[in-house]
Amino acid sequence: MLRTAIIFALVAFGCGDPTNSQSSGWLASAAPARAASDSTGGDPLPSWNDGATKRALVDFVDRATREGGSDFVPLEARIAVFDNDGTLWTEQPFPPEVAFALDRMKQTSLAGAGSAGLLASAEAGMSTDAFARLVGDWIATATHPRFKRHYTELVYQPMLELLAYLRARGFKTYLVSGDETDFMRVWAERTYGIVPEQVIGTRLTLRYEEGSDGPILVRQPRVELMDDKAGKAVGIEEMIGRRPIVAFGNSDGDLAMLEWTTSAPRFRLGVLVHHTDAIREYAYDRDALVGRLARGLDEAAQHHWLVIDMKRDWNVVFPFERR
Repeated sequence: MLRTAIIFALVAFGCGDPTNSQSSGWLASAAPARAASDSTGGDPLPSWNDGATKRALVDFVDRATREGGSDFVPLEARIAVFDNDGTLWTEQPFPPEVAFALDRMKQTSLAGAGSAGLLASAEAGMSTDAFARLVGDWIATATHPRFKRHYTELVYQPMLELLAYLRARGFKTYLVSGDETDFMRVWAERTYGIVPEQVIGTRLTLRYEEGSDGPILVRQPRVELMDDKAGKAVGIEEMIGRRPIVAFGNSDGDLAMLEWTTSAPRFRLGVLVHHTDAIREYAYDRDALVGRLARGLDEAAQHHWLVIDMKRDWNVVFPFERR
C-alpha cells in the first residue's frame, strides 16, 4: 500500500511544465560517490570486513567467471540486479522518492492547487525532459532529515565497491526498483555507474506530442508497470529478457526478484541486506513500516540466500566516512 500511495503522489506532482526551471546544476555540485579502485592494495571490497559474507561474495564471482570451471557463466549471462531503497542507499525514515513527492506536493499546494487540483492537473501531464530537470534540481539541494546530507551522499560504500567489482568481472549491473524509472535515471549513472538503459522501475505511460519546440513525450496519469514485489520479475523479463544470476535486495518486497533469480538452473545467488546498525545508519526488519524484512529472514537459509549483516560485515557504511 505504501508503494501504491507513493505512485499516486508521483502522478499528482507530475503536472504543469515548470517553464521557469533552469537546467539542473546538480551534476557539478553534488559530490559523486565513487567505488574503490584497484589502488586499494588489490582488495576489491575494502569496506567489507573479512568474514564469511565477504568470502562468499568473492567466491561466487570467482566461480562464475573462472573459465573451464563447473560453475562458469558466459559473459552474456552475467546479469546482476539490485534493488535501490535500502539496498544501495538509505530508505529511512522514508525513501528519497517519497521525500521528493512530499516536497513537490507542498510546493504545488503553496502555489494554490489543492489535492483535487493536483489530480486534475496531472491529466495534462509533464514532459519527460521537464520532469528530469525537476528531479535534478531537487536531488542537488534536498537533504536527509537526520544526516543533513544530500541523498546521493547516503549511498552504501560497500555496495558501490561491489557494483564496481562485478562490472570489472564482466557483469552487467541493473537497477530494479519500485521507484519510478524516470526519477532514478536522472542520477543513477552519476551515483552508481548504472546507465539509464539498465534502470528498471515503476513506469507511467507516455504520450508522444508535437510541442512548440519540437516533439515531446508527455507523462500520463496511469501506471504501466508497478515494479515492486512480483512486478520486479515482470520488469526484468520485459526489459532484460534474461534471468539474472545474482540479485540483491533488502526487504520482503524483493523476494519475488530473488526467487525468480535463484529458482532456475545454473550457478546463482540471492542476497539480502539486513539493517542492523542503529548507530551508523538504522536497525529494522520485521516490524518496519518501510523496508519490512520478515519472510526473507525466515526463508533465507531454505533458499541458500546470503544475508549481509550491516553492523558486522561493513567497516564503512557511507562514502563520507572514508575521508
